[in-house]
Amino acid sequence: MKKFIAAASFTAVLLISCTPKTQTPTAATGPATSTAEQIAQGKTIFENSCGRCHKLPDPSSHTSVQWVGIMNSMAPKAKLTDEQHQWVYDYIVSAGKK
Repeated sequence: MKKFIAAASFTAVLLISCTPKTQTPTAATGPATSTAEQIAQGKTIFENSCGRCHKLPDPSSHTSVQWVGIMNSMAPKAKLTDEQHQWVYDYIVSAGKK
């Protein structure tokens, strides 16, 4: 019986580890997916939500890939929706390229 439980546990762990991981649809590293209006809203959200707790970082201070990690850690703290998260990310990346 112990061998059966061990084998079942091993199989479950193996199946779980082999399933594809879901990725957050927000803050993709590709081109901006937001419209110009949404990016403008992203700027407003960035200034109001992020600036409420700390000094706003310069968008060009990090790469788009670095911003993914930063946004993924900060967006829940700012209580951003997935859409707002994407708009802020797209704003930051577009502002960093200027």
